[in-house]
Amino acid sequence: MPDVDNLKNAKKFYTDIPQKTEGFFLKGSNSLDWGMKNRLARIFNPETGRTVMLAIDHGYFQGPTSGLERVDINILPLVPYADTLMLTRGILRSIVPPSTSKSIVLRVSGGTSILKELSNEDIAVDIEDSIRLNVCAMAVQVFIGGEHERETIINMTRMVDLGTRYGIPTLAVTAVGKDMKRDARYFRLATRICAELGAHYIKTYYIDDGFETVTSSCPVPIVVAGGKKIPELDALTMAYRAIQEGASGVDMGRNIFQSEVPAAMIQAVNAVVHKNETPEKAFELYNTLKNES
Repeated sequence: MPDVDNLKNAKKFYTDIPQKTEGFFLKGSNSLDWGMKNRLARIFNPETGRTVMLAIDHGYFQGPTSGLERVDINILPLVPYADTLMLTRGILRSIVPPSTSKSIVLRVSGGTSILKELSNEDIAVDIEDSIRLNVCAMAVQVFIGGEHERETIINMTRMVDLGTRYGIPTLAVTAVGKDMKRDARYFRLATRICAELGAHYIKTYYIDDGFETVTSSCPVPIVVAGGKKIPELDALTMAYRAIQEGASGVDMGRNIFQSEVPAAMIQAVNAVVHKNETPEKAFELYNTLKNES
């Protein structure tokens, strides 16, 4: 019904308070559309600006990795402690309950196995399937310096274009070949290229010397890959140093699900990422939870 004159005094327009337009909390993301920001805010905790991603997409090129033989048994109990899951559509549809409230980062590139040249990838998932699955981001492997460098860069830019059309961010995953030198110069090159060409955030590796130059020269958030399994204290130390040197989170797989007590490990990683806990204190937490289990 329309307002009547005698109700005017009951209305409050707060004419003395200007409307505020808040800036978005995530690095390099303020100009994105609302849907993009909303999805990124489900991946990255708005209170800390960081994320703990649980990567379980290894099977798309190397089959049933140790610790991922039974995702329903080994991984689903870890989901409550992760901010987001990074996985394939096959595992998502067949195992992950649709009732989960966790955000999903979907692996959308693929095409070769560990038996072939890994850089020879293409887009393996249609954008419409990403929409159907209600994912918060799409992950594309980029092989800077690899044999099929150009093709993988174009894969990423295609997904950036398609994702932007529908409000879904693209995660560029920088892959490092066996013969490539893992140093700050390489990772500055790889992450900057991905950001320049439109990736909304980037997954890369931590290095002991010069990692802060990688994060500072990249205009979008960086999350750190866990890499191969290393001792728990070493993995927590790596996560801590990465966060302190500018990373916006971690995307760990084997250093969590191949741990002796994965549920304890992911909680320890959470303490490092979201609470700035020291590696030593986080390792104490890990051992306490380990003993309790």
